[in-house]
Amino acid sequence: MRGRVRRTVLVGAVAVGLAVGAPGIGASGAAFAAGSAPRPLPEYRAADGARTVRGKPSSADAPLLEPGTFYEDTVSPGERFYRLTLDDTSDVYVSAVVRPAKGAKVGYSDGIEVEVMTKEGRRCPNPGRAGFGYDPVPIAAAAVRRVREDAECQAAGIYYAKVTRTAAKDSAQGPWPVELLVRREPGLGGAVPTVAPSVWPSASPTLPGTEAVARTGGTGFNDARALDSGVWRDDLRPGQTRYYRVPLDWGQQLGIGAEIAAAEMTKPYGSAAGGLTVSLFSPYRGLVDAKDTSYDGKQAAVTLPKTAPVAYENRYGDDAEERGTGVAGWYYLAVTLGGKVAEFTRDATPVPLTLRMDVIGAPGKAPAYRESLDAAGFGVGPADRSAAKEGLTGPEAVAAEADRSVMRVVAGAGFGTGALLLLGLGGWFLLARRSGAGRPGG
Repeated sequence: MRGRVRRTVLVGAVAVGLAVGAPGIGASGAAFAAGSAPRPLPEYRAADGARTVRGKPSSADAPLLEPGTFYEDTVSPGERFYRLTLDDTSDVYVSAVVRPAKGAKVGYSDGIEVEVMTKEGRRCPNPGRAGFGYDPVPIAAAAVRRVREDAECQAAGIYYAKVTRTAAKDSAQGPWPVELLVRREPGLGGAVPTVAPSVWPSASPTLPGTEAVARTGGTGFNDARALDSGVWRDDLRPGQTRYYRVPLDWGQQLGIGAEIAAAEMTKPYGSAAGGLTVSLFSPYRGLVDAKDTSYDGKQAAVTLPKTAPVAYENRYGDDAEERGTGVAGWYYLAVTLGGKVAEFTRDATPVPLTLRMDVIGAPGKAPAYRESLDAAGFGVGPADRSAAKEGLTGPEAVAAEADRSVMRVVAGAGFGTGALLLLGLGGWFLLARRSGAGRPGG
């Protein structure tokens, strides 16, 4: 047993070393030699342990989706139905992430919609929609069922989630993978706020100007690289999206700026509309805000307005940007360099990306939830702040925490063994004294 434990610790320590070192590999490790053929862009990393599910074209025989479980399906143009069992106290979020095939033809009228329906066929408020631009990159949308917004969607019982993919006649029609996730947010105890703040500071943020630190973004939500306040360096190739995640606690705001530097040009000039796109997503993968700008191969930058301070009552706001900051947790950033940039730059040579992040304000007091918010996949804890500081992806953070748990067990076992040894020695010493005291002349 001791040998197995020691081997686990050594392997875990190596894994953590690689995980912590990975963020620094980033920019320099991704460069290609001039004139070399571009390597394929990395595939979206699906969630570990995701279950395979098959949605139905109608609600009849629709498969059940359970909260907190990742599911993998495929979706073609049309509708897919899934079954939900909901209580009458919790807000529920249903998200879908669609991953187009590489090189697939998409247009602005193409996209996905997610909605929650009652068994009577009534649509609950707050459906989610997402559309494509020029590029076949992953898109995400989330529908919300709020128990206090619509009496028809408050009762406990059977509901349905419907995912609809739209595609123009001249767009790609084949099936694409879709990742599904249901999050259940526990209800509050006592009084529940139902009115959003009337005013919140939304001016452009003042972003840091310190030296940049290399952090390589992930391929999607599941391996997004953790960031905190600071300046971060990465690389992007045309048609590529990098994902990052930032922990935002109650009362905190987020300022984000992204800059693309000069590329290696293959033509005297060029321009790509929507060449740089920055999108911010909530902990349940709903779009909070997005902005894009053109890129001519020289320089481009996008700065999002400061988010609303995270507050429970934001979910009842009038603006989508405000509603998206209604719960604490990991917020996700997706940065895309448009595929058309390859028409006038060298695709094999990544373009330098600089991210400026500012988490504004100290963590505030959390609402009084009836159940653990962390267990539901929300909230910000010490492990999350540590992951942001170290720049870990989700899988790396899980591995690091597992390694720390093993080390605690080993340390506890070492302490316990030492204590038993001292106790044994102490008992032997007392016994020897007593034995000596019973002898003549002792």
